[in-house]
Amino acid sequence: MQLDQTDYQILRLLTENSRIQWKDLGGQIHMTGQAVGNRIKKLEESGVITAYSLIIDEMKLGLVFTAFVIIHMKTANHDSFIRFITDQNEVVEAHRISGEGCYHLTIKVSSQDQLNLFLNKLLDYGNYSLNLSIQKIKQSSTLSAALNK
Repeated sequence: MQLDQTDYQILRLLTENSRIQWKDLGGQIHMTGQAVGNRIKKLEESGVITAYSLIIDEMKLGLVFTAFVIIHMKTANHDSFIRFITDQNEVVEAHRISGEGCYHLTIKVSSQDQLNLFLNKLLDYGNYSLNLSIQKIKQSSTLSAALNK
């Protein structure tokens, strides 16, 4: 699907507030709500928009520790490790990486005990290095930055 400037404007506004009414969005880009809705449906059908997300105040849920873990695998067979991290609620993001280590995990836990239990389970698959987040400085999507160019 070939995107035009109007599509990029719609995507930028949706990244700022995905619950915005089509009429209100259209008012900002000088289109009718129905025309905006048609464009959004085309963006969804073409796979440009794949989902809508929600940002939650993790502190209010008791999720106070964010940790970044680099895994150095013991074996070349990673299938069981991938199944393990897929099943762990603590793992909020996982990447296979190049450079130092094999995988980079972002995990969220509510206590140091929960963190220790998770790290002990990781030892079945390999060694790890751990970094704890001490302050979130910025949260944005790369899409927002690209759309604001």
